[in-house]
Amino acid sequence: MPSDVLVKVCGVTRATDAEAAVEAGADAVGLMFYEPSRRWVSLERAREVAARLPVRIERVGVFVDADERTIRKAIEVCALSILQFHGSESPEFCARFAPLKVWKGFRVSDVSVLETMPGFATEAWLLDAAVPGQMGGSGQRFDWELAVRAKALGRPIVLAGGLTPENVGEAVKRVRPFAVDVSSGVESAPGVKDGAKMRAFVRTAKGIRP
Repeated sequence: MPSDVLVKVCGVTRATDAEAAVEAGADAVGLMFYEPSRRWVSLERAREVAARLPVRIERVGVFVDADERTIRKAIEVCALSILQFHGSESPEFCARFAPLKVWKGFRVSDVSVLETMPGFATEAWLLDAAVPGQMGGSGQRFDWELAVRAKALGRPIVLAGGLTPENVGEAVKRVRPFAVDVSSGVESAPGVKDGAKMRAFVRTAKGIRP
């Protein structure tokens, strides 16, 4: 049976890749505003990418401990519909941007992360692998059982970390997340998306037969 899981392609750096993600069936496109990332985009480039997206596609701005002024400028320029905070942002900081949707990202290494999550009353919690020196896009998985336990805490779960066309079907079946988030798993190089991989990822995630 087809799944209603939302699919986000993150770390899009080129307008052509944004269009390819939409054609593949993605529901959301992520723009990385964290400069140390290999998938960082300038505000001007982000504007170009966002302009190629249909209104129905979620525009997700990914930030790591950015200041409020920077975030609000990106919201204005790119018409962001979701903010993804992947740093040490506090619950109070996340709440400043209501009524815009906010996803709080957590880097998962062990069960202790489950104690932190309930303090964040955000739209969803995004779970990614904890890799030293990297804020996502590492291609590393974490123990999906922790995602199942996080889901039981009562918030929608966005599953990230090492997802590929080959394993996303199993991930959706085991975790039943609200959304799945892929970056390196559909790339030919950092920040360069592969159309065939994106199509395969979306089909598998959503249980669509070829």
